[in-house]
Amino acid sequence: MSIDIQKNSQPFWKTKKLEELSHEQWESLCDRCAKCCLIKLEFEDTGELCYTHLVCRYYDEHDCTCTCYGERTVLVPTCVKLTPQNLEAVHYMPATCAYRLLFEGKNLPWWHPLVSGNPETVHGAGISIRGKVLCEDRVKAEDWEEHIVDWVG
Repeated sequence: MSIDIQKNSQPFWKTKKLEELSHEQWESLCDRCAKCCLIKLEFEDTGELCYTHLVCRYYDEHDCTCTCYGERTVLVPTCVKLTPQNLEAVHYMPATCAYRLLFEGKNLPWWHPLVSGNPETVHGAGISIRGKVLCEDRVKAEDWEEHIVDWVG
């Protein structure tokens, strides 16, 4: 099934509500930045959420994708399957996330593959985590705080 990008000379993400998107359209919104694969720490005393440069063990470094995408929420219970219904509750999605941007009524940026027509622009623009991460298995959980970063956006 093809993704209907154009409708009335406008791309589907500008003409449809998130709830109206087909499965293929929904999945195509993911820019493959893989920031959602980063380990996040939430401090109980302050509620502060911090990103680390540690990545889930199922992260594919070359493709910036999940190697077990279909089973991710089973294998990693903290992994969340985004839906139009839970976007508001999933407050930790990075500011550059297409799902979050559209939920907030914003446009997709120039580097998004649906805008640029090139899946590599997200990497070329430095938005993705490609080449910036370390697998969670290489660091003891008690040392994760030492790996907090501020470049996620």
